[in-house]
Amino acid sequence: MTETVPVPQGLPMQRDAGPFAPPSEITRLRGSRPVSPMVFPDGHEGWLVTGYDEVRQMMADTRFSSRQDIGILHMPYETPGMPAPTEPSPPMPGMFVAMDPPDHGRLRKRLTGAFTVKRMKQLEEHIVEITEQHLDAMAKLVPPVDLVKEFALPVPSLVICELLGVPYEDRENFQASSAQLMVRDQTLEEKMAAFIGMNTFLTELVTRKRETPGDDILSDLGRYDDLTIEELAGAAFLLLLAGHETTANMLALGTFALLEHPEQLAELRADAELLPAAVEELLRYLSVADIFFRYATEDLELGGETIREGSTVIVSLLAANRDPRRFENPETLDIHRNARGLLSFGHGVHQCLGQQLSRIEMRAGFEGLLRRFPTLALAVPADEVKLKTDMNIYGVHELPVTW
Repeated sequence: MTETVPVPQGLPMQRDAGPFAPPSEITRLRGSRPVSPMVFPDGHEGWLVTGYDEVRQMMADTRFSSRQDIGILHMPYETPGMPAPTEPSPPMPGMFVAMDPPDHGRLRKRLTGAFTVKRMKQLEEHIVEITEQHLDAMAKLVPPVDLVKEFALPVPSLVICELLGVPYEDRENFQASSAQLMVRDQTLEEKMAAFIGMNTFLTELVTRKRETPGDDILSDLGRYDDLTIEELAGAAFLLLLAGHETTANMLALGTFALLEHPEQLAELRADAELLPAAVEELLRYLSVADIFFRYATEDLELGGETIREGSTVIVSLLAANRDPRRFENPETLDIHRNARGLLSFGHGVHQCLGQQLSRIEMRAGFEGLLRRFPTLALAVPADEVKLKTDMNIYGVHELPVTW
């Protein structure tokens, strides 16, 4: 009976069943009430959606808005030092992930040609070259080394910098700012400082691109007269942030998961043809970009529940990707699984533009890493690996490895 299910106070985030398992409270809610009422720390009542079918339905329905300016963004968990928002916040120009049609489509269509499957395949050889260069450099180091610092972070960073036309020598600045923006518990002043620093850098960059274009995505966008400098900077902000944070965390956390499943790791080393399916399964199993917000623009029905107009709705992609109604034995990592239909890149009009790029980077990264380092192993006990439980994208802060 749904009436017996306790209403959660804030979003349950504690991963108490291991580094790769969802929070047990979210798993419990999905089994008993996949569309659950919840109370935010500021007292606002909203909803948490954890079931696969319900998440997919909701993300395909644009009446569940992505715009933060139509309602207050209530924090789903306690954030020390962060005051609760008291009024709607206007969307950042160019941040099309926080827009609805038709504004969303106007910006997104400018980018679809840059991220086609065909164009990404044309880039694959260069991505492999970048991967091998970083593996060469790592092989010259004396282990133990931090896989995040030496491999998982720099590979997607360099790839997205080249695609966008961002000078790679500026990576330390934007990586520091983007990492700060991912911190869950921080003061408003800290978050705004990181935001202003990154936005200032990108505004200056796109202004130069418009004046002196090159052969890159930001220069291509700059040729559209209907896009303002503010919109160009916002789009660059989103692409740069999403273009390296998610893939970097997948490479590091995925390696950690494989090292903790040695039999499947051995199979991958023996048969590289298993790699595409293994990447899909790791995407499903880990779901590093987990939590998304939507806002009901009218009274809506979802999973047998009535979502009232103005309600804040939180989606857990990790919970959906572990739904036993969709995937058999979902808590098990299985590189032979057909993970078709996974929701790690979202669904609907906001489905990730760069998903094919991310897949190529992961295939190249895992293939090269396992081939070049056949004795790769953790350099510390698994329970000493520093997990990103304090960040809005899950992963590991460091992954000390040896070989």
